[in-house]
Amino acid sequence: MPQTVKVETQNGKSAKNGAEASKTNGTKTELAVPHGRTRHVSGGVEEILDPFCDPNNPQCISFHDVTSAAFLIKGGVERTPCPKSKSSDSYGMDLYLKKDFLQYTGSFKERGARYALLSLSEEQKRKGVISASLGNHALALCYHGWKLSIPVTVVMPKAAPIMKVQKCRNYKARVVVEGRDMGEAKSLAMRMSKEEELLYVNGYDHPHIMAGQGTIGLEILEQVPEPDAVVVPVGGGGLIAGIATAVKALSPNTKIIGVESEKCASFTNAMQNNGPISTSIKNTLADGLAVPKVGVNAYATALPLIDRMVVVKEEWIAVAILRLVEEEKCVVEGAGGAGLAAILSGHLDDLKGKKVVVLLCGGNIDTTVFGRCLERGLAAEGRLVKFNVEVSDRPGGINDLCALLVRVGVSIKDIMHERAWLRDIYTVEVKVICETVDWTHSLELKNELKKFYSKVQFCDVPMALNESSER
Repeated sequence: MPQTVKVETQNGKSAKNGAEASKTNGTKTELAVPHGRTRHVSGGVEEILDPFCDPNNPQCISFHDVTSAAFLIKGGVERTPCPKSKSSDSYGMDLYLKKDFLQYTGSFKERGARYALLSLSEEQKRKGVISASLGNHALALCYHGWKLSIPVTVVMPKAAPIMKVQKCRNYKARVVVEGRDMGEAKSLAMRMSKEEELLYVNGYDHPHIMAGQGTIGLEILEQVPEPDAVVVPVGGGGLIAGIATAVKALSPNTKIIGVESEKCASFTNAMQNNGPISTSIKNTLADGLAVPKVGVNAYATALPLIDRMVVVKEEWIAVAILRLVEEEKCVVEGAGGAGLAAILSGHLDDLKGKKVVVLLCGGNIDTTVFGRCLERGLAAEGRLVKFNVEVSDRPGGINDLCALLVRVGVSIKDIMHERAWLRDIYTVEVKVICETVDWTHSLELKNELKKFYSKVQFCDVPMALNESSER
């Protein structure tokens, strides 16, 4: 039986997507490219608005949109596993991990990208599409455009990782590296969209992107029937909008919980403002969630379906990345670890004893950032400690200190000494960074040092333990 995709607005009427309505053809929706509206901003600069993301006419996707997306992308994207966590008992819940970072390009973005491309009219498939992106959306769009023989142009700001820029080029896409940030890159992409008649595909707010991401929700319910909660990282909002649409339609008692980093809490701010609002973004481990303003369509779709929003500290994201590597053998980016971070931080203690699914949405983490995340996670758990101690500067002084560390069973990561700023010329201050089994082991080290040295300055109680004691 032929299927059609109907994009609905909040009042239940069919959306017109700017100047033209969508046309159905068999099992898919073909979107004609409406002419982008323009407006003049300060200085007489012309700003081209995305007709599919109109603040005055938000488009809410439906369950039918998600099932249509699932029908079309089947076979073109991975049906990723959702196994029970090996550490469920330690978390006090039946925890399942939806591993969508196992997609070919390393993130969930492939679902929406493929559906958006398959939904184009034949004419638009010949002309191609364009988008602005720092990474995962660009990779997904370029890869599936290459596989479907649809021309893709991506505008990436100069801050985009070189590795991701090169991968997009490897997928035969036209890559324009321009703009200091995403705002400038998007402005250029919108101008090119109008001049070259290319469809602009917003990476988190285009209706077809949201519907494609919603297919994760369908898979979750097939793999883990009737979960008590699904925990979803939130950036621009398209992912949680799609998943919530699917899950709430089939399992209305399942709670949908969104998670943001404290450095980029755009959706939480939008809820407090009763609508999307620009939010200042700070450097964050979860760069995939760093969207300064949530999508208008995503917000309108997700708001009535979300049960709770959680904001987590950066240190917990680092701990989550570390735990996933050590316990699950999963390498994820900051955004991918945000859901587990909400559990580790104690924000979801009310879900203990229940069946919970956490989405691991992306695995494209820079290798240098990955190393820093592991170290930060170890420090947050009290397994990487730093201390200063004054020891004798006579022969054998530092050797005795090292022998003590060996006896306690810690691993020295770094050691340095300083003489110039001490009053006693026969002592030397030694700064040591070492790795311990846990915080209890670190306290054992501290007590042992104080037995032999009068001046020992240890690091503070680690963040994870501090917050645990406060709850």
